Amino acid sequence: MTWGTIATWRMAAEGMDKASQLLENNSSAGDAVEALIKEVEAYPFYKSVGYGGLPNEEGVVQMDAAFMDGDTFAQGSVAAIENTLHAVSVARKLSQEHYNSFRVGEGATKYATLNGFEMTNMLTDRAKARWQKRLKEIEQEHLNPYDGHDTVGAITLAQSGSMAVATSTSGLFMKKQGRIGDSPLSGSGFYVDSEIGGAAATGLGEDIMKGCLSYEIVRRMGEGESPQEACDHAVYPFIRKLKKHYGKAGEFSLVAMNNKGEWGVATNVEFTFCVATNKEPRKILMANPGENDTTIIEPITQEWLDAYEKRIHEPIN
Repeated sequence: MTWGTIATWRMAAEGMDKASQLLENNSSAGDAVEALIKEVEAYPFYKSVGYGGLPNEEGVVQMDAAFMDGDTFAQGSVAAIENTLHAVSVARKLSQEHYNSFRVGEGATKYATLNGFEMTNMLTDRAKARWQKRLKEIEQEHLNPYDGHDTVGAITLAQSGSMAVATSTSGLFMKKQGRIGDSPLSGSGFYVDSEIGGAAATGLGEDIMKGCLSYEIVRRMGEGESPQEACDHAVYPFIRKLKKHYGKAGEFSLVAMNNKGEWGVATNVEFTFCVATNKEPRKILMANPGENDTTIIEPITQEWLDAYEKRIHEPIN
């Protein structure tokens, strides 16, 4: 039976291994995508998601997350939630609510507390040291404070044909208190329809949300385009339009999978992603923008992987 999953960034690899095992054993798409995201959220060396995520300008880690069921369109989201280990699980529980399914700030944190989710101080010593270093760089070198905004976004296809999508991020490093990006916003950071497929985004939320690109990719797949065609045709023309009308465009990277397990990617930066299906074991690939609205996809090298591991574990000077 067909199953599959695709997710943003190298950091999704270990979570994808868990999700793949669940999907192979006929688990639900929702359980698989939640397990994938939770693995990323719990790892302290991924600085843009979950425990050890980079804080806002006040030194507070505020998470954004979302979950969507492709069978029912049920959605749940949290934004600027604090002290919650697994924001994605809170978002999934909220998806069961018809009303009040998108909670922010104190309301989201209170909901997590009252419903028994694991609460903890999300600011690790390592993340705090990185934040303090950035404050000095801003003061002494007048650097742009905003650095790092990688979202883990994943789509899963179960053997039953059901699909789900979820996202999680600590958002823009040094962001203003209460800032929210695209990740918890339906149609921008994520979208899924089990009769068609799903998509998820990562990059600069303020610009991604201007295009509702996750929904646009799913819409195009519904009209018969392959996931790769839908990604290319949705992302690259919009980036040009944004540059023309707004004057600039931040980083855009989107992944998609249809209900056949076929997948696609589009990006305007160097972008790693992970994919696994019943036909191919989990692999990490590198995408780059190509010519004429196309995407170049290549295998990752061991040299790159070794450098990545060294970089995320190196001491904060």
